[in-house]
Parts: sequence; C-alpha cells; structure tokens
Amino acid sequence: MFIHIGDDHVIRSSDVVAIIDHSLVSSSSIIEEMIFNQRKNKQVVEAEENSAKAIVITNDFIYFSPLSVYTLKKRANMMSTLNKLEDFSEETE
Repeated sequence: MFIHIGDDHVIRSSDVVAIIDHSLVSSSSIIEEMIFNQRKNKQVVEAEENSAKAIVITNDFIYFSPLSVYTLKKRANMMSTLNKLEDFSEETE
C-alpha cells in the first residue's frame, strides 16, 4: 500500500523505516549527520517553504513532510486496517 506524506509525495508503506518528529532532529547528532550525508548524496526531499513537521525515512530517501507524525501514523494504520478487511463484494460472472 501507499501513504500520502504531503507535498504531492506518495511513498510505499513497506519502504518506511521510521517517522520522526522534526523538532527532535536538533537533539540528536546522529540524525543530523545522517541527514547531512543524505543531502550530499541528493537523497533528501525537502518540504516546501520550511514547513516540515515530520521526517519520513525510507530505504532510499529522507522526506521532510508538512504533516505531523500523528497524522502520518493514522494514515499508515488506516492502510494496515484496510489490508486486513475481507472483501465481501459480490462477485460478477
């Protein structure tokens, strides 16, 4: 399944490694270093107008999302719930 993370970016939910609150970046030198290195490799997708509230880390890229961690978590859980539902639609022959 896919998750819309804002700014017209849609990512595969299975690629998500972590979703981190943007305010925590400055408190961790490891996260700052990781973002710095990924920026050098051009693997960071910045949010428009410095409006980032969350950082979504995937296997290949780091995305700065204007959506909150809570909103992204709800979207990810909604997709998980939808995957578990059984299909009761009528079959057409």
